[in-house]
Amino acid sequence: MASVPQEELPILENLINIRNRLTALKKDRGEFIKASDVNQLYQSVVKQVTKLNNVRDDNTTYNNRLDTTLADVFSLLSLFYLTIGKTRDAPATYSQIASMRQILNHMNESAVYNETDLAPFHRRLADLRQIIQNDAESSKHPKAITKLLERQLNECDMIVKQLQDSLSVLSPELVPVHQKLVTIRRQLVALAAKEGSQKAELKPLQEELRRIDSLSTSLTLPCLTRVDGKFLGPGGVVPASQAICSSLLEECFDIAQEIKAHEDSKNVASSLKPIYDRLTGIRSELESLVLTHRWSLRETDLWNYSLSLQEIDKMRVDGKFVDSEGSRPPGQYVLLYLLRRCYGLIYRLLSSSEPVSEELMPIANKLTTVKKCLNEVLKYGGPFNARDLYPYQLALFQIDSLRKDGRFVGVDGTVPEGQGIINANLSECHELIEMLKESMDEAETEIEDDEDIEDDESSQSEDDYGQ
Repeated sequence: MASVPQEELPILENLINIRNRLTALKKDRGEFIKASDVNQLYQSVVKQVTKLNNVRDDNTTYNNRLDTTLADVFSLLSLFYLTIGKTRDAPATYSQIASMRQILNHMNESAVYNETDLAPFHRRLADLRQIIQNDAESSKHPKAITKLLERQLNECDMIVKQLQDSLSVLSPELVPVHQKLVTIRRQLVALAAKEGSQKAELKPLQEELRRIDSLSTSLTLPCLTRVDGKFLGPGGVVPASQAICSSLLEECFDIAQEIKAHEDSKNVASSLKPIYDRLTGIRSELESLVLTHRWSLRETDLWNYSLSLQEIDKMRVDGKFVDSEGSRPPGQYVLLYLLRRCYGLIYRLLSSSEPVSEELMPIANKLTTVKKCLNEVLKYGGPFNARDLYPYQLALFQIDSLRKDGRFVGVDGTVPEGQGIINANLSECHELIEMLKESMDEAETEIEDDEDIEDDESSQSEDDYGQ
């Protein structure tokens, strides 16, 4: 890494100070994060980025301690923007772009992907670019910030384009084989990371690989044959990108063999067990957050997970984990699967962040639960009475009473993000209550009508009997 030039040292010192303040704010669980505190720190960052742009050349690529510190600051700041519900603001996109870049780099390294895998990233990059462009056009954020974010986006776009270009060389005849091999490889590495015996699940995958290797007619690929380890198209022509499919097939056989040979030791050598245990723990915690994030996730908590994963990622030498002697023990596929799985979970949590501030999230969650219950009651119908609706009405009354002049106000008197979503859900809940009341009234009317008919019939029967 290059040394920091003299003129950049004051900027580095200020950025380190900002990072320390952000870290301290992240650790403070005593109260909700205030938008005013985040904005104050953001303005400090803007000042430093502006100074940095003034001393640097736009056409030069820099990589020194200042750049890594700035990346840390922006990652943290971006997570704070998500925490306070400003998900559609340009600064909130940074952590998502950084997370996406990590996943794309790993996809590029493994060469295990297809067009279907790239499509969601392409769409998400377009969405994030739109957010940044809108803020730039409205001058909502300084040009220095949108410029930095656009540079990050362009780097991601370049990786996606490289991945798409590498797929474009695939011959049409080989596309079905490639897609099948990508799927099988993913199933194999997921299998290698599972607890317990995998013999029963491994066998069909091995059989599928053998069919591809011999190009059995059951694969429904009549235009392809395989001779002397090569895929041949119509007329015995060797299609382009032969090496991609052949190497992928060999790698699948290697993974299957490793699972089979080292099943009892969980496919991971003892020297790599600490890394395996650490990654397994991180994956378990992230998977738990995916299930409970609406109630338990503060987006800034993802910072520690990201740091841990980056630390583990940097342990690799030429893409492999090594032991103290510099050798590459068994279990590489398992560790890489876990590492990439964790990166994917973080990206999923970031992209699913809702535009509601942390302070209003308890209200939003309560309303979501009430709405879900009311929809279920409406769906399955009665019989029910006014007493059955009382708990829902009470919950809505309590939420209504928290508003001042139609808005939910924070403890510091500010108006937190998420007003529109919460008020819309609140109105929808009131409408559902009214619909249930109407259906209840209709049911009561029908009962009264039935009773009147029965009374009339009874009277008529008495008259007939008297005659």
